[in-house]
Amino acid sequence: MEDSFSHIAKDGSVKMVDVTEKEDSARGAVYTIDVILSENTFNLLKQNALPKGDALNTAKIAGILGAKKTSYLIPLCHPIPITHIDIKFYPDEQRHLITIEAKAKTTSKTGVEIEAMVAAHIAAITIYDMCKAVQKDIIISNGCLKFKSGGKSGTYVLEK
Repeated sequence: MEDSFSHIAKDGSVKMVDVTEKEDSARGAVYTIDVILSENTFNLLKQNALPKGDALNTAKIAGILGAKKTSYLIPLCHPIPITHIDIKFYPDEQRHLITIEAKAKTTSKTGVEIEAMVAAHIAAITIYDMCKAVQKDIIISNGCLKFKSGGKSGTYVLEK
């Protein structure tokens, strides 16, 4: 069983993968997620007129902090030095949604995909928190790994 599942020990218990012998290498990941708002909430967010203040800058900071704390949240995730994290927001006027794009980089022994995912999800949850005073039925959806590079598995690009 240990050979087929990297996080399961021979006795069936969970384990953290041993990356001691792996070489550091440049690694990156891009993850996106959508936050779907009502027209009213979308317009308030764009005008920076939400009761709680600037949703996007708050979400960006929260996402960066989330990426840095990933190994505290995901039990078998290694703590890695994040060399770069960036979060961008792409508003869609027609569909009243914000696409969040989180990019993460490291020079480590293991990948940075989970950190990019956590960054995007924390940013999305923060937007929800900043908007919930004016809308409760906000939808967070379509989370997707778009790109990863580095490591044994090489480069992955989502084809759509």
